[in-house]
Amino acid sequence: MDLKTGLSSPVIADHLPTIALPAAVMTFTTPTSFPSPGLCLNTTKKIPLPGKIEEVRATGWLDLMMASSPTRKRQVKDVVSDTQTGDVDLQYHNWTVDYPSALTSFEAITDLAASKRLALFLDYDGTLSPIVDNPANALMSDEMRAAVKHVASLFPTAIISGRSRDKVFDFVKLNELYYAGSHGMDIMGPVGKAADSNGVECIRSTDSQGKEVNLFQPASEFLPMISEVYKKLDESVKDIDGARMEDNKFCVSVHYRNVAEDDYKKVFQRVTAVLEDYPCLRLTHGRKVFEVRPVIDWNKGKAVEFLLESLGLNESDDVLPIYVGDDRTDEDAFKVLKASNRGFGILVSSIPKESDAFYSLRDPAEVMEFLRKLAAWKEQSN
Repeated sequence: MDLKTGLSSPVIADHLPTIALPAAVMTFTTPTSFPSPGLCLNTTKKIPLPGKIEEVRATGWLDLMMASSPTRKRQVKDVVSDTQTGDVDLQYHNWTVDYPSALTSFEAITDLAASKRLALFLDYDGTLSPIVDNPANALMSDEMRAAVKHVASLFPTAIISGRSRDKVFDFVKLNELYYAGSHGMDIMGPVGKAADSNGVECIRSTDSQGKEVNLFQPASEFLPMISEVYKKLDESVKDIDGARMEDNKFCVSVHYRNVAEDDYKKVFQRVTAVLEDYPCLRLTHGRKVFEVRPVIDWNKGKAVEFLLESLGLNESDDVLPIYVGDDRTDEDAFKVLKASNRGFGILVSSIPKESDAFYSLRDPAEVMEFLRKLAAWKEQSN
C-alpha cells in the first residue's frame, strides 16, 4: 500500500531540538533499581557545555517555544485582514494537496478498509478535546464521547495520551476502550499474545467492569525519580505567573501556555537547571508544554505496536491501523504506520506543518465527524 511518495508544498517545519546526553544514557534500558535519587546507574553527571554553546541551544528552544501552537487569541490577532485570512486559507489549501482531508477522501479510505479489519488509535488533547488554557478543563463533549463509544463498539479502539492513564479515563469515562497514558508508558490492554516487551512483563489485572486486562509499564522503575523531579520542578517554577505543573505519573509536564513571552526563557532555564542532575530523564517539547520523560526506547509508536500484538493483529495482512493525533509526540505513531506500509496517520491541525501522517483533519469537530462517518460506513457495510 503506497501511501505517500514525498512532499512538495511549503510547510511550517517543526524541528525539535534535544538536550545533549551522554551516549551511555541514550542507550539506557530500564534498571532494576536506582542506587540513590538523582543517579542513573554508573552514568556520571553531565558536564555543562561551554557558555556560548549553551546559549545557542537555549535560543533554539526559545524559538521553538515562541512558534509553538499559538493560542486562538493570538491567531485572531495575527490574522486581522481579509487579505491575510485569504493567504492563510490558501496556504492551508495548498498543504492539503500533500495531506488530503480524511473527510473529503473518505471514500478512498473506506475502499482501502473494505477488505480489512480496522484498529483505531486516538490521541486525546487537541484531538478528542480542544486545546484550552487550563489543562484540567480539557473536557470531552457528550457528542464526542458518543461518537467514540460508537466506533469502539465496531472496531478495537485505544486512546494513547501524554496524560496519565487514570486522568484520561476520568475525562473519557468509557469502558469500551483500551487506554495508554504517559505517552504509552502505562498501558491497559487486552489479554493477548503480548506477555512482555523489552524484558518487562505485563501485570494481569481487571478493569472497573471486572474484565481481565494486562497492565504494561516499561518505566515503572522510574516512578520514584519522576516523583522527586516533579516536586523540584514545582518548587522551581511556582513563582512564574501562568506556569502550571502536571503529574502524569511516568512523565512530568510543565505548561507555559499562560506564561508571558518575556518569561519563556525563565521557564526554560528553571526546567533545564533541575534536569542537570537527572541524566536518565530527557526534555521534549509539545504544544506550549515541556515534558520530562525517562530515557528509554518507548513512545506512542511502540505503544501502537504493543496494542496491535496484544489484540492479535500485529502479524495479520488484513489489518488497517489508523492513528489520529495532533501533537509532535503522535509523530512516533505516524512513523511506525508509515514504515510498515500497512496503515496511516491522520494529523489534526489547522495550520500547515510537516508530518509523517498521510491524511489531515482541521480540528476536533472534524475528528468527530470522521468518527461518525466511519461508524455509519461500518454499519452499512454489515
